[in-house]
Amino acid sequence: MNSLEEYHGSCPYCGEAISLLLDYSAGVQSYIEDCSVCCRPIVVTLAERDDGSLEVSLRHENETG
Repeated sequence: MNSLEEYHGSCPYCGEAISLLLDYSAGVQSYIEDCSVCCRPIVVTLAERDDGSLEVSLRHENETG
């Protein structure tokens, strides 16, 4: 089973569509990845929902989560 999955979202800075390769096997996590379009730092967060699945959020570096 491959735990890497492509995620499609939009950059919270420039609004452009971006694609990220996420490792769901690592569970709940938060890290910074630069936007492939504008190069600004995006905080990528995988949080657990009530049903046990993971929810992905992308936000500004200085935005509180």
